[in-house]
Amino acid sequence: MLFSPDHEAFRQSARGVLEREILPHGQEWEEAQTFPAHQLFKALGAAGLLGLEYDPAYGGQGADHSYTVILGEELGRMGCAGVAMAVAVQNDMATPSLHSHGSDELKQRYLAPALRGEMVAAIAVTEPDAGSDVARITTRAVRDGNEWVINGSKLYITNGTQADWLCLLARTSAEGGYRGLSQILFPTSAPGFSVSRKLRKLGNNCSDTAELSFTDARVPVSHTIGQAGRGFQQQMRQFQNERMIAAYIAVGAMDAALRRTADYLRDRHTFGQPLLSRQYVQFRLAELAAELDMLRHYNYACAEAHLRGEDTTRFASIAKLKAGRLQREVADTCMQFHGGLGYMEEAWVSRFFRDSRLLSIGGGADEVMLQILARLDGFAG
Repeated sequence: MLFSPDHEAFRQSARGVLEREILPHGQEWEEAQTFPAHQLFKALGAAGLLGLEYDPAYGGQGADHSYTVILGEELGRMGCAGVAMAVAVQNDMATPSLHSHGSDELKQRYLAPALRGEMVAAIAVTEPDAGSDVARITTRAVRDGNEWVINGSKLYITNGTQADWLCLLARTSAEGGYRGLSQILFPTSAPGFSVSRKLRKLGNNCSDTAELSFTDARVPVSHTIGQAGRGFQQQMRQFQNERMIAAYIAVGAMDAALRRTADYLRDRHTFGQPLLSRQYVQFRLAELAAELDMLRHYNYACAEAHLRGEDTTRFASIAKLKAGRLQREVADTCMQFHGGLGYMEEAWVSRFFRDSRLLSIGGGADEVMLQILARLDGFAG
């Protein structure tokens, strides 16, 4: 992928905004176990960092996917994984289906404010008994006249305590499996909705994660995103956006972690010499940097395929699988090279270590990525 001067100008602009709006507050938000999503998203929206690829008619920037790659890398570089994930939910997980399949009325009422940062969005798919196996979803939406009546619960929902609306996947017919699922735009102000609890996590603490409950909650049938009964297919396409942005963010995070670790090792002396002078340390960092460079350019190949309009299911599955595994390896090495300091909770590398573990679980576990690849490559029985 070739980046033009315009791309580099965008990278510097995005980096400046993120350094100003996120970096000074990261530790404070971690300790508070939340961040002010409406306040931050308004700043990002004003800077043109929300809805990069979306139609300018709804407040999008009309850019191509290459700019999303850059924004993802810069979000990862900030070292505040919870906020990076929340922004990715707003840009690449909760809004793609609405932009691609929603009615003009829904997009004017909900997408445009989300791109201005005035509304916070969340994607509501996972349930207590249905995570990576989306076809097992049991949250039900039953039609009553011109309304859906919704009952069920959703779990592990990023932005869940602050969201103004959800891209909700629910079962709208009695057909089993992936059939009969629909995406519904659900305003969280609707009666019958509640946040059951805010969840405590191992990492990504500044990102609010919630369990949500729906008890005879009513929304208009006109809030259906796209075609009723096609929700599974629409969500599968939306998952590709999620997996691609996750891999882009991971590259930025790992690159920053390796550089910060090298800086520490350059200043840390043992037995009269900098730790960075040890050949093993040099070789280990060089090896990880080489692996990271291969992932970075694989991401670029994935992005180029997306720009050509190709199905990126295989690309995105491999990128996410490899990003999750490499990030765990990078985080473990960076912590090891920091020694006792790295094990301290307040150290940045301790947070990076904890935050990194999620990528191999969220958005489709490693095992699900392998299952997809086995099927695509003809290895499944």
